Amino acid sequence: MTRHPTAIDDESLIAALRLASGSDPVPARVTDAARAAFGLRLPDATTARPVATPVPRGVRSAEEPRLLRFTAAELTVELEITSLDGLVDLAGQVTPCPEAGTLVEIRTLHLTESRALSPTGQFAVTGLPPGWFSVVCHRPGDSPVVTSWTRIRP
Repeated sequence: MTRHPTAIDDESLIAALRLASGSDPVPARVTDAARAAFGLRLPDATTARPVATPVPRGVRSAEEPRLLRFTAAELTVELEITSLDGLVDLAGQVTPCPEAGTLVEIRTLHLTESRALSPTGQFAVTGLPPGWFSVVCHRPGDSPVVTSWTRIRP
């Protein structure tokens, strides 16, 4: 069986040649978006990955459960998400309860909200815009733990 190369149209070929020659600069908005994304990194942080949460039994609502759980080696961040009037509220708990002085930051692409943890490791933020978010747990004397970016839709 003989294979023929995939046909390429003229516009695609010209675009590929422009990219290869370096004469097609990256649009400024793409560069700005890349810089903004790079600025959201926390290089020394441990990333907490999402873990499946069990579906609550006996719930009549047709909506998906709005519970999220993220774990790193030594820390778990649980989040309950509610939406009201197009805005998002987060209620969270960090376990095991970190020591006094621990702060959490709830980051979106446009704002960051900081909260001190309660003695039981709980925190809450209301009125967030829907979209991408991440939670960072800053512990005194330890590297921060950051959840992976997750998208919230109302």
